[in-house]
Amino acid sequence: MNKPQSFFHLHLISDATGETLIAAGRAASAQYKDARAIEHIYPLIRTDKQLANVLEDIELEPGIVLYTLVDQNLARTIDERCAAMGLPCVSVLEPVLAVFQSYLGTPAGRRVGAQHVLDAEYFRRIDALNFTMEHDDGQLPEDIEEAEIVLVGISRTSKTPTSIYLANRGIKTANIPIVLGVPMPGSLTNAKRPLIVGLIATAERVAQVRQNRVLGAAAGIDTQSYVDKATISEELSYARQLCTRNGWPMIDVTRRSIEETAAAIVALRGKAR
Repeated sequence: MNKPQSFFHLHLISDATGETLIAAGRAASAQYKDARAIEHIYPLIRTDKQLANVLEDIELEPGIVLYTLVDQNLARTIDERCAAMGLPCVSVLEPVLAVFQSYLGTPAGRRVGAQHVLDAEYFRRIDALNFTMEHDDGQLPEDIEEAEIVLVGISRTSKTPTSIYLANRGIKTANIPIVLGVPMPGSLTNAKRPLIVGLIATAERVAQVRQNRVLGAAAGIDTQSYVDKATISEELSYARQLCTRNGWPMIDVTRRSIEETAAAIVALRGKAR
């Protein structure tokens, strides 16, 4: 028998965008299937006045407090106020910084938002995102040799979101749909540089995703074959044959998140080098 789901407040305080903190908080929350976090996110907290407002909110809706603040005075204020309210609070980066300091023999520079700088890596990610958006859903196939990764698969196998996720990591990614009976572009089958990966799923999963898409589509469109499991099975069989014939590795995305699929692709890329 499933337990009723409970809720708790999770306060995330950051002096930058809060991305690191959000990821850590959600990773921990995901381990508790019967408890759901109500997130309160406070980015760009850098002054006493800003923090005072945050602490007032926490007092009204008490819960777990996680923070990443470089300013030691602000961090001390959080620790003291949370202790007074009887609330648990954790500085997410401090244990990691302590390990770095111990190993490197020097304290951290403590620069706010140090990971968000306009350096070569930042512009590489922007360039990859632009490339990926321009080469979504089979666009500009003649440029395929410029891609680092090309994702192929039938409709609704998460090609676009996975491509964007990879691009955000600085990897130029294109994606091309596999359509039953339609040959792939010659530029793809002859490509030498990019890693080409086929994304597949079960017919049931594809049908479910397609059905959700159909619910939001305009009326009057014939969608019967689009969500028909027999037709989808035929499409998947064609996709597998195509990938096998060309020696393209395949990843089953049925039970994978976008992040897990991307990680598997990056691992394949490492082996291919």
